[in-house]
Amino acid sequence: MIRPRVIPCLLLQDKGLVKTVKFKDPKYLGDPINIVRIFNDKEVDELVFLDITATVEARPPSFDLLKNITSECFMPLGYGGGIRSMEDVRRLLGIGIEKVILNTSAVEAPQLVHSAANYAGGSSVVVSMDVKKNMFGKYEIYSRGGKKKTGLDPVKQALEIEKLGAGEILVNSIDRDGLMRGYDLDLIRNIADSVNIPVVACGGAGNIKHLADAIKLGHASGAAAGSMFVFQGPFRAVLISYPAPQDLKRLLEE
Repeated sequence: MIRPRVIPCLLLQDKGLVKTVKFKDPKYLGDPINIVRIFNDKEVDELVFLDITATVEARPPSFDLLKNITSECFMPLGYGGGIRSMEDVRRLLGIGIEKVILNTSAVEAPQLVHSAANYAGGSSVVVSMDVKKNMFGKYEIYSRGGKKKTGLDPVKQALEIEKLGAGEILVNSIDRDGLMRGYDLDLIRNIADSVNIPVVACGGAGNIKHLADAIKLGHASGAAAGSMFVFQGPFRAVLISYPAPQDLKRLLEE
């Protein structure tokens, strides 16, 4: 049996790494290359980098920075942020990004999902959905860095994404981002049970049990987290960590 993936999800802003709470108040963590080197030593399953200002600032990915990052990264790396064209997709894959992650483009130009999947194969195309509950408790997808309501239901959108050829869905709960109190398991499970492609949970993990809950109770294929891997203690001191392989194996496969 293949162990479910556990994925650090790191946020790029102004060429540095930050961590947010509910998509707000970014806290600086450090230089991305230094942090990648630490994760190399810890032999993580894969990494996800999301540039949280590229789309909002209407600029393309920082290709030079990403090329430097991929040259130091010894595990599979996914990247999202500012991807608006097939030229962006080709350039990212060409510099060593293994998975392109589409978010706003999947809402505003869904044909890009189909074109990217046809070009690179579905396993190289991930669609990220940032989801928030409204005052009536209904889930809704937000785009443009979690700032714009789309009116889209995440389960219905997941089915469309699957039809377009994406090979994976990354589901991020805006309401739980950075709180470290656990994933929105209902949200993850509803989406995971509706599609036949892998769903990765993100938003809210604070300990290894939360990771296991996403897999066992949320039916996710993988669990991504940020704060859990970069903060230590009640004052959120920056300390890069990752569970020991034997701990992950025991908890996720038992």
